[in-house]
Order: sequence, then C-alpha cells, then structure tokens
Amino acid sequence: MFQGATAINIDAKGRLSIPTKHRHTLSQGGKSKLVLTSHPHKCLILYPQEKWDPIRSKIMNFSSFDPKLSLWKRLLIGFAEELEMDASGRILISPALREFASLKKKVMLVGQGNHFELWNDDEWVSQISSIGSDGDTLPPGMENFAL
Repeated sequence: MFQGATAINIDAKGRLSIPTKHRHTLSQGGKSKLVLTSHPHKCLILYPQEKWDPIRSKIMNFSSFDPKLSLWKRLLIGFAEELEMDASGRILISPALREFASLKKKVMLVGQGNHFELWNDDEWVSQISSIGSDGDTLPPGMENFAL
C-alpha cells in the first residue's frame, strides 16, 4: 500500500528518484514495469503494471462514438507510458507528461493506496489549502465518516 506525501526534485534530464521505502513494492521486487499517465486533475498517476492493467481494460471498452468517453480514453490511454526504474531507482518522465502536469523541479509524490499521484508543488499546496474552504462540508457519502 502506498501512502504518505514526499517532496522530491526532478533532475535536469526529467528523472525522478522513487523513495527507497517504495521501490521494492512499486516494482514488485524488480519484476514489473510501471505505468505513468495523466489524471484529469492535472497531476500524473503512477501504477505498478499489474494494478494498471485492469483499469486499462475497462477504459479500452469505452465507446469511441461517445465524445466524453473518447476524451477520457485519450487522456488516460493516450498519455500512458510504460516505465522501468533504473538501477538508482529513478524513472524518466517524458516532456509531454511533465508539460501536462506543469512539473518543474520540485514535485510531490502522494500515495493513494494502489498508486501514486505526482503533483506540481504549487498545485499540491493549492489542493491542500482548499480543504475546508467550502464551509467544511463533507462530500456526499462521507456524512458518517469519523477519524
């Protein structure tokens, strides 16, 4: 399970070093590829290949005649890239994905259970700052949620 938020720097070549504590699990002990793709919230999502495959299968079943579903397919499948960590635990983020998510040097890697989100640092701060700005109302379905 991937959890926690970590500030990371992308180097000049567009490489991101995965935190050591997540490398083994993310790569399934070096046996699995990774998939990095776009997310509609203007961040990137990073999955181990075997977690991505069922999602990809569902997306591929979207009707190509439905304009909204086609847009989602273009966003999620069109930007999807298979990656492998190098010997130093780094992944190379393509210029297209860096541009999509406005990734500069400083980014946030945020665990989401079975995958990670990768955020532009300023956008991440904005996301977190907006929590509670709507009068502390919980989203539908969380009315009985307690910590």
